[in-house]
Amino acid sequence: MPFSLSNAPEREASQFIGFAGNLIDRQSEKRSDDSARLALAEPATRLLLVASSRLVIDFANDMANPYFQLATARMLGGRLDDAVLLGRTDGTATLAVPVGIEPDSVPAPLKSVDFRSVVTQAIVDEAALGALAQGAALLAWHASHRFCGRCGAPSEMRAGGYKRVCTACATEHFPRTDPVAIMLTVAGDKCLLGRSRHFQPNMYSALAGFIEPGETIEAAVRRETFEEAGIRLGRVVYHASQPWPFPYSLMIGCYGEALNEDIVADTDELEDCRWFSREEVLQMLSGIHPGELRVPPRHAIAHHLIRAWADEA
Repeated sequence: MPFSLSNAPEREASQFIGFAGNLIDRQSEKRSDDSARLALAEPATRLLLVASSRLVIDFANDMANPYFQLATARMLGGRLDDAVLLGRTDGTATLAVPVGIEPDSVPAPLKSVDFRSVVTQAIVDEAALGALAQGAALLAWHASHRFCGRCGAPSEMRAGGYKRVCTACATEHFPRTDPVAIMLTVAGDKCLLGRSRHFQPNMYSALAGFIEPGETIEAAVRRETFEEAGIRLGRVVYHASQPWPFPYSLMIGCYGEALNEDIVADTDELEDCRWFSREEVLQMLSGIHPGELRVPPRHAIAHHLIRAWADEA
């Protein structure tokens, strides 16, 4: 039978997840070494200002505006030489700029808001969240890769922020994205959820782990599920992905078909791990679980994995 996409949804599941609504045209083939500097000189350019993993937002007139112009960036100690060009929207450039001011010293009506609060409280729209995910990841990568991994000499930003070049050996370094598999294991009318010690009280979520070098997504899903819960998986199916700027990950959401149901939890990784019925999961999603158990909030890909499964019956 010929391959067809006729049954695919018009909007991918990823488009409904926090940090995934980026509308910027990245123009990846048009990034010159001076593209960020030239874009900063354009009067209409929009700047996202980042202060120590917090986004600066203007709350004047009961609005929440995350975009600024050059004068504000300078007032807040913007390190313009470290600005990265995210791309353009309707011809207008957007850049992310690290600022040197202490987060608590940002003058009113401006506030610096941590990334998690920005998304969990839906302070800005989906397009701005997507731009934040792109800009925050790039700025974090540059901050931790200022020296050449080959010879140790200082490196310099190039290509508008999408490359660093060693000043001594000329080795080129490119921004990295760390892939993380997050998976919901299912067995009939049950799904497997675990609880890490650092989770908020009463929260259970899908299992997750980094994909290792030379490993497929499917192999990572099977390995992590077995290592953390002792459950072997058969089929693995991709569902959605989510940019996750903590600091520069990509969450890859999948479903796994359980081949056994006897849990052997890794207590070094998990505080608890158990099967939940569909009825119980629906209670958790609705906030009416008798034990006050709950799942991650709506912005997280785990929430969407769990909800899509729970609602399918």
